[in-house]
Amino acid sequence: MANEQKEVSALTKTYNLILWIIPQLEKFPKSQRYLLGDRVETNLLDVMELIIQAIYTRDKAPSLEKANLKIEKLRYLIRLTNDLKYLSIKKYEYVSKCLNEIGSEIGGWLKYQISKDEKEK
Repeated sequence: MANEQKEVSALTKTYNLILWIIPQLEKFPKSQRYLLGDRVETNLLDVMELIIQAIYTRDKAPSLEKANLKIEKLRYLIRLTNDLKYLSIKKYEYVSKCLNEIGSEIGGWLKYQISKDEKEK
Protein backbone atom coordinates (compact mmCIF):
# COMPACT_ATOMS: atom_id res chain seq x y z
CA MET A 1 0.00 0.00 0.00
CA ALA A 2 2.79 2.46 0.88
CA ASN A 3 4.49 1.79 -2.44
CA GLU A 4 1.25 2.47 -4.33
CA GLN A 5 1.03 5.85 -2.59
CA LYS A 6 4.57 6.68 -3.77
CA GLU A 7 3.59 5.78 -7.33
CA VAL A 8 0.57 8.06 -7.23
CA SER A 9 2.50 10.78 -5.40
CA ALA A 10 5.34 10.81 -7.95
CA LEU A 11 2.83 10.96 -10.80
CA THR A 12 0.78 13.70 -9.14
CA LYS A 13 3.86 15.80 -8.35
CA THR A 14 5.13 15.45 -11.90
CA TYR A 15 1.73 16.38 -13.34
CA ASN A 16 1.48 19.42 -11.04
CA LEU A 17 4.99 20.55 -11.99
CA ILE A 18 4.09 20.31 -15.69
CA LEU A 19 0.96 22.41 -15.07
CA TRP A 20 3.06 25.02 -13.26
CA ILE A 21 6.04 25.12 -15.62
CA ILE A 22 4.32 25.37 -19.01
CA PRO A 23 3.21 28.99 -18.45
CA GLN A 24 6.73 29.80 -17.18
CA LEU A 25 8.29 28.38 -20.34
CA GLU A 26 6.01 30.55 -22.48
CA LYS A 27 7.70 33.60 -20.93
CA PHE A 28 11.16 32.57 -22.17
CA PRO A 29 12.69 34.70 -24.93
CA LYS A 30 11.52 33.54 -28.34
CA SER A 31 15.03 32.38 -29.22
CA GLN A 32 15.01 29.89 -26.32
CA ARG A 33 11.32 29.09 -25.97
CA TYR A 34 11.48 26.53 -28.76
CA LEU A 35 14.87 25.09 -27.84
CA LEU A 36 15.50 25.15 -24.11
CA GLY A 37 11.84 25.51 -23.16
CA ASP A 38 10.85 22.63 -25.40
CA ARG A 39 13.56 20.39 -23.93
CA VAL A 40 12.37 21.07 -20.40
CA GLU A 41 8.76 20.43 -21.34
CA THR A 42 9.56 17.28 -23.34
CA ASN A 43 11.69 15.78 -20.58
CA LEU A 44 9.01 16.45 -17.97
CA LEU A 45 6.34 14.88 -20.17
CA ASP A 46 8.66 11.91 -20.71
CA VAL A 47 9.06 11.51 -16.93
CA MET A 48 5.29 11.50 -16.52
CA GLU A 49 4.90 8.88 -19.27
CA LEU A 50 7.63 6.70 -17.76
CA ILE A 51 5.97 6.83 -14.34
CA ILE A 52 2.66 5.81 -15.89
CA GLN A 53 4.44 3.02 -17.75
CA ALA A 54 6.06 1.82 -14.52
CA ILE A 55 2.70 1.81 -12.74
CA TYR A 56 1.09 -0.37 -15.38
CA THR A 57 3.91 -2.78 -16.28
CA ARG A 58 5.23 -5.80 -14.48
CA ASP A 59 8.92 -4.97 -15.05
CA LYS A 60 9.07 -1.50 -13.52
CA ALA A 61 12.83 -1.02 -13.07
CA PRO A 62 13.72 -0.04 -16.69
CA SER A 63 11.06 2.68 -16.79
CA LEU A 64 12.09 3.98 -13.37
CA GLU A 65 15.77 4.05 -14.36
CA LYS A 66 14.91 6.07 -17.48
CA ALA A 67 12.74 8.43 -15.44
CA ASN A 68 15.60 8.90 -12.97
CA LEU A 69 17.97 9.81 -15.81
CA LYS A 70 15.44 12.29 -17.23
CA ILE A 71 15.12 13.92 -13.79
CA GLU A 72 18.90 14.38 -13.71
CA LYS A 73 18.85 15.95 -17.18
CA LEU A 74 16.06 18.25 -16.03
CA ARG A 75 18.11 19.39 -13.05
CA TYR A 76 20.80 20.65 -15.42
CA LEU A 77 18.34 22.18 -17.88
CA ILE A 78 16.60 24.05 -15.05
CA ARG A 79 19.95 25.18 -13.68
CA LEU A 80 20.80 26.51 -17.14
CA THR A 81 17.50 28.42 -17.32
CA ASN A 82 18.33 30.00 -13.99
CA ASP A 83 21.89 30.89 -15.01
CA LEU A 84 20.54 32.50 -18.18
CA LYS A 85 18.09 34.46 -15.98
CA TYR A 86 14.96 32.96 -17.61
CA LEU A 87 13.70 31.88 -14.17
CA SER A 88 13.92 33.91 -11.00
CA ILE A 89 15.76 32.47 -8.02
CA LYS A 90 12.45 31.84 -6.26
CA LYS A 91 11.04 29.93 -9.25
CA TYR A 92 14.31 28.04 -9.67
CA GLU A 93 14.18 26.99 -6.00
CA TYR A 94 10.58 25.83 -6.41
CA VAL A 95 11.33 23.73 -9.51
CA SER A 96 14.49 22.31 -7.92
CA LYS A 97 12.55 21.31 -4.80
CA CYS A 98 9.87 19.63 -6.94
CA LEU A 99 12.46 17.76 -9.00
CA ASN A 100 14.24 16.60 -5.85
CA GLU A 101 10.99 15.31 -4.36
CA ILE A 102 10.03 13.52 -7.58
CA GLY A 103 13.55 12.13 -7.93
CA SER A 104 13.56 10.89 -4.34
CA GLU A 105 10.25 9.12 -4.79
CA ILE A 106 11.31 7.53 -8.07
CA GLY A 107 14.66 6.54 -6.53
CA GLY A 108 12.98 4.98 -3.50
CA TRP A 109 10.51 3.17 -5.72
CA LEU A 110 13.38 1.90 -7.89
CA LYS A 111 15.31 0.59 -4.87
CA TYR A 112 12.19 -1.14 -3.60
CA GLN A 113 11.54 -2.66 -7.01
CA ILE A 114 15.13 -3.91 -7.41
CA SER A 115 15.11 -5.53 -3.95
CA LYS A 116 11.70 -7.06 -4.66
CA ASP A 117 12.92 -8.43 -8.01
CA GLU A 118 16.03 -9.92 -6.38
CA LYS A 119 13.92 -11.69 -3.74
CA GLU A 120 11.74 -13.22 -6.46
CA LYS A 121 14.74 -14.72 -8.25
